[in-house]
Amino acid sequence: MPARLPCLARLAPLLVATCLFAVSARAEPPALRLPGGEGLGRGQHIVFVTGEEYYRSEEGMSQFAHILSHRHGYRCTVLFAIDPNTGFINPNFNRNIPGLEALRDADLLVLFVRLRELPDEQMRHIVDYINAGRPVLGIRNATHPFRYAPTSTSPYKSWDWHSTEWPGGFGQQILGDTWIAHFGQFQKEATRAHRNPSERDHPVLRGVAETLFCHTDVNSVERLTPAERVLFHAEVLSGLNPTDPPVTDQRKGVRMPFAWFKTYTAPSGKTGRSFTTTAGASLDWQSADLRRLVVNAMLSLTGHEAEIPPQTNVDFVGDYRPQPTGALPDSAWNERQLTPAHFAHPSPSR
Repeated sequence: MPARLPCLARLAPLLVATCLFAVSARAEPPALRLPGGEGLGRGQHIVFVTGEEYYRSEEGMSQFAHILSHRHGYRCTVLFAIDPNTGFINPNFNRNIPGLEALRDADLLVLFVRLRELPDEQMRHIVDYINAGRPVLGIRNATHPFRYAPTSTSPYKSWDWHSTEWPGGFGQQILGDTWIAHFGQFQKEATRAHRNPSERDHPVLRGVAETLFCHTDVNSVERLTPAERVLFHAEVLSGLNPTDPPVTDQRKGVRMPFAWFKTYTAPSGKTGRSFTTTAGASLDWQSADLRRLVVNAMLSLTGHEAEIPPQTNVDFVGDYRPQPTGALPDSAWNERQLTPAHFAHPSPSR
């Protein structure tokens, strides 16, 4: 027995550190937290909420957080869908996004989630934020972010994507439309978006090209009102390459809204502004023009529209290596063992 004591003595610091880490992890929900600094966003806080199965929102939104923090001075928090059984990021687990209390002091909510049924104590933070009339930027699946079981007794069930009590739920009421359908074929037909000529001089379009390419397909958007300001419309391409021509079927010449602003009215009666784009795959953000459109929208929503420069800096921070789209089984997510700390450096290894 005495011969083992030196070994235990050497292990003691590791055991203490492990215990302290466990206590710290329990005290603070898992999240990517980046400090603010100099820039237009100095003193302001952006909270990115991710959790969808197809478009690698955990990758794209983490890179945006680095861009907004490093290049524009915003303090940024990125939240993730966490499987409580493993502690790893797993978008297939749709009932847990810890850390939403970060919205209490947020100046902008960037939402990129799909069909979540969050516990009421988590969902309450989103509801309180919206009821305060604060700004929202929705990406792709944010038009249908919440889905409740028919037997649910949650007080937030009306926020469901196909709610009839609050028609269309969060998506339609706050962003302008809820889920309808893919207008292009998923993972087979890409998107070319065209600037709306009537919005050519909008400040958010400064430095943004006349046309944008996205790997994601066009989504149907049919319920916007004349009050919404559509900056880009999108057509379906016949393949997944920027040089592919538009489709030749009945969709030829039909363009769906692709990026727009809306003034929303919350259930509380307060009004706020939102911006939505149906782009969103991690591959899409390889386009500097698309990144600039979204960053400019963030500047606008946080009160800096008049200060948007002629060419907003949207250079990647580090090496951005996006993964392909498509759903993954739980086993694949468990094998990746991703945690928020994985995205603390903008050149993650997988």
